[in-house]
Amino acid sequence: MFRFESPIYLYLLLLLPVTVLLHYAWNYIRRSRLRKYGDKELVRLLMTDVSRLRQEIKFWLFVAATACMIVAMARPQFGSSVQTHERRGIEAVIALDISNSMLARDVTPSRLEKSKMLISNMVDNMKNDKVGLIVFAGQAFTQLPITNDYVSAKMFLETISPSMISVQGTDIATAIELAQKSFTSSDGASRAIFIITDGEDNEGKAVEAAANAAKAGIRIYILGIGNPDGAPVPIAGTNDYMTDENGETVISRLNEDMCREIAQAGNGNYIYVDNSSSAQEKLDAYVSNLSRATFESQIYNAYDEQYQGVILLGLIFLIMDIFIMERENHVLQRFTFFSK
Repeated sequence: MFRFESPIYLYLLLLLPVTVLLHYAWNYIRRSRLRKYGDKELVRLLMTDVSRLRQEIKFWLFVAATACMIVAMARPQFGSSVQTHERRGIEAVIALDISNSMLARDVTPSRLEKSKMLISNMVDNMKNDKVGLIVFAGQAFTQLPITNDYVSAKMFLETISPSMISVQGTDIATAIELAQKSFTSSDGASRAIFIITDGEDNEGKAVEAAANAAKAGIRIYILGIGNPDGAPVPIAGTNDYMTDENGETVISRLNEDMCREIAQAGNGNYIYVDNSSSAQEKLDAYVSNLSRATFESQIYNAYDEQYQGVILLGLIFLIMDIFIMERENHVLQRFTFFSK
């Protein structure tokens, strides 16, 4: 695709037709004055060194050079480019529990929406860090590969809902294993997995998975969200609550003991999330305390700058304008280009 980054400068091109009109108007006035001096052939003999062709060539070279400079100011862009930048930061993968129990409203407005707010604020505070996003319930999958594109991270975050995974449950171990595979091969950067869940691990093996991640130098932080006393789980789109096979209302309880055990095995910390801002403050503090390392990051640009070639063409026109004299050069007279 082709575009101009600053197309407003193209309006300056409207001055060129005005310049051309003024040029020919002045030539007409000048010729009219010369006619007053006498016979046309006699005047021509008296001005043997004057070359009208040279004057026209110089004028149009000037017009072409000016047009090139105006177009360059508008910054023509097309094609694409990939630029490599050095950044100093961490790599963080966020694993968000989207099981049905995360719809419980013991945290306002719900466990899931509160989790989204925490992640959004966490991303807002990032500068040179890389972040990835995983969602899990009975299964886990990557919602966003690890990146420093924070705009995309927040965009994907908004689309998350329990309907994304048909297999319900809470398999924290699978989420940890998938997150561990998501990191890049950069050396030295701190790597951390931030798991936001109500701690109802139905599959087990989460502690073992956290310990394996810790051996690989990855810290596990658990954000436990919900009330230990429990809350009913709403059915999406209705005013009803989920019930078990006996018709009893399902009560989802935060399992803090499980959250602490996983965090300890993962050489990280446990953060309790309620309606206050304390969880956000603790989360930001843990992120800021992680050691930063320098790594390369590639940024894709959909449009590549092309003004350099236009400027070069304009400079060529200007140089030609400078070296072509308005009067005849008898040394170069044998070249038809420099003749009258």
